[in-house]
Amino acid sequence: MTQESGSIVAGFDGSDEAAAAVRWAARCAHATNSSLHVVHCSLWPLLTRHLGPVPGVSGSGLEQSARSILEDGVAVAAAEVPGLQVRSTLLHGLPAQLLAEISAGERMLVVGSRGLGGFLGLLVGSVSLELAATATCPVAVIRPELHPDGPVVIAVDASGSPAALDDACALASAWQAPLKVVHVRHEPAGYQLPEGRDAADAREVLASALNRATAKAPLVRVDGEVLADTSVPHAILKAAGEARMVVVGSQGRGILRETIGSTAHAVLHHARGPVLISRHGG
Repeated sequence: MTQESGSIVAGFDGSDEAAAAVRWAARCAHATNSSLHVVHCSLWPLLTRHLGPVPGVSGSGLEQSARSILEDGVAVAAAEVPGLQVRSTLLHGLPAQLLAEISAGERMLVVGSRGLGGFLGLLVGSVSLELAATATCPVAVIRPELHPDGPVVIAVDASGSPAALDDACALASAWQAPLKVVHVRHEPAGYQLPEGRDAADAREVLASALNRATAKAPLVRVDGEVLADTSVPHAILKAAGEARMVVVGSQGRGILRETIGSTAHAVLHHARGPVLISRHGG
């Protein structure tokens, strides 16, 4: 997101969730003066060789069906933002792998969430989760609860999360939306941390992030807050309840390759509104 060039790539599979993501991506492309690239990934070539039309049945066949889905995605974008520059690509294979490849170096990848409908509170599908861990550009996962007048909320860790903060600043500036910067002090359950060195360090982290944010987004209102909670993701989600977008960094210390940090993982799973996972590079 921090780069000035590149398209916004939107994955589309024909579902209602994907249509909502394409509409969001179209509006975001318009706000950021970007082009939109709608992509559909067809799995059928992995399952069968019979992709052609049924003899005597016009417009039939699995390949034609895939093309029709892609055309529907383009139509959704065009209806949402008339005149927007939109191109489309039909790919064949596994969606997570192909979307990660085609979005490399682009401004943003946007996908819908096709989770388990609230089962155990987990609202993100496997493709979205894999992309959040493997893509090399920021990944926006769009949820049904949209707050177009809400702030952009960015959670910074002890490092200040500079890349994620820059992404949040870029979105807030494009939307002319307020920006809220939060840093969470982790408090062990049943134990309240004293106002000592740890509290001073947290305030310093926040102050540094606010200085960077006001420099990067001088035309928007920037607020900040140090939060304390037994769960860092819980504090972020509570702060982002009415957010237009919540932005988190992707770095963690997981033991597996191609994973995201535990905080980003939890926020992505439980957020009710759009989440941007700030990914850059390999």
